[in-house]
Amino acid sequence: MTDEWVITSVDEVTVGWLTAVLTQSNALTHGDVTAVTVETGGGNWSANASLTLTYSDDAQGQRPKRLFLKLVNTALDDDESFDDSEVTYYTRDYVDVADAPLVPCYHAAYSATVQRYHLLLEDVSETHVLALEKAPTLAYGLALAEGLAAMHARWWGAKGLAEAGAAMHSAAHIQRFIDIAAPGVDHIIAHVSADLKPGWPALMRDLFANLPAALIKRTQDANGFTLIHGDNNETNILVPREGTRPIYLIDRQPFNWSLTTWLGVYDLAYAIVRDWPIEIRRQWELPILHHYHQHLMQHGIASYSWNQLLDDYKLCVPICVAIATEFCRGGLNQRWQHIWLPQLQRSLTACDDLECRSLW
Repeated sequence: MTDEWVITSVDEVTVGWLTAVLTQSNALTHGDVTAVTVETGGGNWSANASLTLTYSDDAQGQRPKRLFLKLVNTALDDDESFDDSEVTYYTRDYVDVADAPLVPCYHAAYSATVQRYHLLLEDVSETHVLALEKAPTLAYGLALAEGLAAMHARWWGAKGLAEAGAAMHSAAHIQRFIDIAAPGVDHIIAHVSADLKPGWPALMRDLFANLPAALIKRTQDANGFTLIHGDNNETNILVPREGTRPIYLIDRQPFNWSLTTWLGVYDLAYAIVRDWPIEIRRQWELPILHHYHQHLMQHGIASYSWNQLLDDYKLCVPICVAIATEFCRGGLNQRWQHIWLPQLQRSLTACDDLECRSLW
C-alpha cells in the first residue's frame, strides 16, 4: 500500500505503529507488538534497520520476529532522483504473481511531497546471503531465470505495459541513458588501456556511437519489452545459505535516467555477463536462456521466439559495457575500480564472443 505518511527516521518506529501495520497486512491477527529492538545500518542510497519484535502472550498470526526497515531519500544530487518504483515493486507490480522472487513486504509508503519512502520487509538474513557471497552455479542461474520469467510475463508486451501504465522509453531517454556513461570511455582508455585487449578501445568508441540507434530501432516492436528490475547485480540478489531456492531480487531503485521499461532478457544479461566469471558464463549462458524462454512460455508468452530472445540478449550485452563505463563518467573511479574494471572486461569479452558489433 502507498500513503502520504512516511517513516523518515528509525526513531519514529513504535510498537503501536508496528502493531497497526502488521495487523493491516494480516501478519498479526490478534494481540500486539510489545517491544522492539533496533540495529541500524545503511546502504549506498538508503538508511536501514533490523528490527527484532516481541509480542503479547495472546498474539496470533504469522508474527514475524525480525523485520528489515529501509528508508530512502529520493532526491539526489545533480538532477538525479528516485521515484516510487520500489514501493510499487512490492505493493502493486507482482502481488498477484505467486512465484515472484520478492521478499515479503508488510508495509510501504511513498511521499512525493517529502521525497521519501519506506519499506518494511521480512528480515531473511538468517536464511539468505548476497549472491556475491556464493559462487554461481547452473542451479542458481536456472532459479534466477525462473524468477525473472515470472516477473516479466506479468507486464509483457504492449498489452501488459498499457495495463501497467508504463510507456516505452523515448528515443531521447535511451540516448540520455547511453550519453550519461559516454564520458567514461576517454577516462578509461587514458588510464587503464593496459588492462584492455587491443581491440577494445575501438569497440567501446564504436559501441557508444552506434548502440543507441540500434536500441531505439528495437523499441518499434513491443514484443519482448516489460517492466524490468534493471539492477539485479550480485549485491541485489539474495540466495539461500543452503540450496538454491527461493531467491529474492531486492533494491529495484532506478534513477530517473535508468531503463525501467525494457527487454526482459536484459535482466539476465545484467546478472550473468557483468558478474559471472567468463568461462562459467560461456558454459551456462545458453542453458539459462533456454530455461528462461521455456518459463516465459509456461507463463503464457507464446509469441516470443527463441531466435528473437537470443537476438535481444545479444543487443543487451553491450549495455553492460555502458553500465561499467558509467562508473567513470566523472573521471577514473579508482575507489570502485575493483568492481567496474572486471565488469567491463567481462562485458567486452561477451561482446566479442557473441559478435554484438554486427547488430549495429
